[in-house]
Amino acid sequence: MPNSPPLTPGTSSPAVQSMLDSQQKRITAMRLGYLGVAIAVFVYAGIQSDLSFVELFQGSSNMAEYISRYFPPSFAYWRLYLQDTLETISMALWGTSMASIVAVPLSILASENICPQWIVFPIRRLLDAMRAINEIVFALIFVVAVGLGPFAGVLALFVHTTGTLGKLFSEAVESIDPGPVEGIRATGASKLQEILFGVLPQVMPLWISFTLYRFEADVRSASVLGIVGAGGIGVSLYQSFRSFRYPDVCAILIILIVSVSIIDTVSSKLRQRLI
Repeated sequence: MPNSPPLTPGTSSPAVQSMLDSQQKRITAMRLGYLGVAIAVFVYAGIQSDLSFVELFQGSSNMAEYISRYFPPSFAYWRLYLQDTLETISMALWGTSMASIVAVPLSILASENICPQWIVFPIRRLLDAMRAINEIVFALIFVVAVGLGPFAGVLALFVHTTGTLGKLFSEAVESIDPGPVEGIRATGASKLQEILFGVLPQVMPLWISFTLYRFEADVRSASVLGIVGAGGIGVSLYQSFRSFRYPDVCAILIILIVSVSIIDTVSSKLRQRLI
């Protein structure tokens, strides 16, 4: 029986090449299938969202005329707006701070590499519930409980931000290097000591960065909670809208933009030092 010619590097037998071609075709077909599903989902979502860029173009002149009513801005009540903005920032500061404290233990309990599944599952669903409900809904609930004012806004931000930070914190915990934790465990340390000396030093910079990001987001969220009576600049904003005082609305928006820009700049500098 004659020997088959040896395979030189860079070559393959017809059977192997046929198998590789077949596998490549299956991968290509699968990718095309995923692409088709994605396109179908986007088309369906566009239909459900009633997308109509033609109407947007046709209404652009009306939009431009409406925006022109906002100018020039009126800063006649700038002291009141500045005080309300400081109240808004204070609400965000307290809501984010309280949430970051409560999110730490919840994130540990929601991490699969730290706790068993029977603990992880209900904690994650709790965080999902906190995160899924908008701050305005929580504000409505807390306004009924504690009355009108910024405290209701603080509580609303606290609950929603706890769900968000708990999710982000737990993902950071699950991505840690297990080496330091195993080394501490080998010394006979307790579970609490493993977390304190093996987990926290690795995740603390990310946790602080996530908290700063959420503080920026909470300032923006707190600015509209006044619509439901939860204090902050949202009260003045809502009253100006209702009274058709668009120059005052423009002044409030400018103060908010400047405030958020300052907070973003300071937060960016802090994050650069931490990471």
